[in-house]
This record gives sequence, structure tokens and C-alpha cells, in this order.
Amino acid sequence: MTKVLEEAFAKAASLPEAEQDAVGRFLIAEIEAEAVWDEAFAASQDELTCMAREALAEYDAGQTKPLDTKRDF
Repeated sequence: MTKVLEEAFAKAASLPEAEQDAVGRFLIAEIEAEAVWDEAFAASQDELTCMAREALAEYDAGQTKPLDTKRDF
């Protein structure tokens, strides 16, 4: 465990029990959400690579146009 995490846990330990539980639930939710994102991006990596190659090929072939932020958004 890093020093920063140890310090955070030490400070959290001084909180009332309800706040400690809230901090704990928050950390667990963040860690689980990160795992979900990692899995989602890992599963789509091949598709993203294919889309990037297609976009580069279109750019190289002159089939793209500059983005107009005033019109396109």
C-alpha cells in the first residue's frame, strides 16, 4: 500500500462510522466502475483499431473534410 493511501485510510479511520462506511462504499464503487471501463475498452479495442484504420484511409484518399465546430455541434 502506498503512503498516500495509508494516509487517506488513517484520516478516514477518524471519521464517524457512518462516514467511514460512505467512504468505503465510494471507493468500492470507483474501483468496480474502473474495472467495468477497462473491460469495455478491452472488448472494443479491435473495433476501435479497425475504425481508426478506416478513418486514416479516408483521410489519405482525400475523402474527409475539416470539422466545422460552429456547424457540426
